[in-house]
Amino acid sequence: MIENKKYSSCFQSPIGELTAVSDGEHIVGLWISGQKYFAGTVKEDMEESPGLQIFRDAKDWLDRYFAGKRPHPLELPLAPCGSEFRHMVWDLLCEIPYGEVTSYGEIAKKIALKTGKKSMSAQAVGGAVGHNPISIIIPCHRVIGKNGDLTGYAGGLEIKRTLLALEGFDVKNFVNKNGEAGWKI
Repeated sequence: MIENKKYSSCFQSPIGELTAVSDGEHIVGLWISGQKYFAGTVKEDMEESPGLQIFRDAKDWLDRYFAGKRPHPLELPLAPCGSEFRHMVWDLLCEIPYGEVTSYGEIAKKIALKTGKKSMSAQAVGGAVGHNPISIIIPCHRVIGKNGDLTGYAGGLEIKRTLLALEGFDVKNFVNKNGEAGWKI
């Protein structure tokens, strides 16, 4: 593989087209078509290379995920590009069990504890979650607001709801922007 070059491959999924990016050995990005910050961490030219083993492994992981299996994020070699803080947040996202959710505030508490700080901003955590470059595999869709609201998702709230429902999470309990029970698509 050539240094400073990235490789890409597209996959069809139940939520639309997904684009995976690799450095040849690791997944460095996975975006949903039309997603906010699409390929935002990739500065190099990308060459379409669907035959790479890493993409075959990623497709297998995604196929199992969409079939209702429970593949773990760390089954794949991941190398997202981001700050030390963002990596701490993304590492914690990988610890959220399949079919469960946590809040930005809970992640902020864990980061504060890890870093020896008195507190940590949930909004700072939200920024790191929102800029997660490896959607679905690093499960940022499992983070909700402190009041149980289905807050933003770079891939869109409908997709976030779909992913959580796929994992067996009871999405009927989410509240919408008006504080009413249930989320209407």
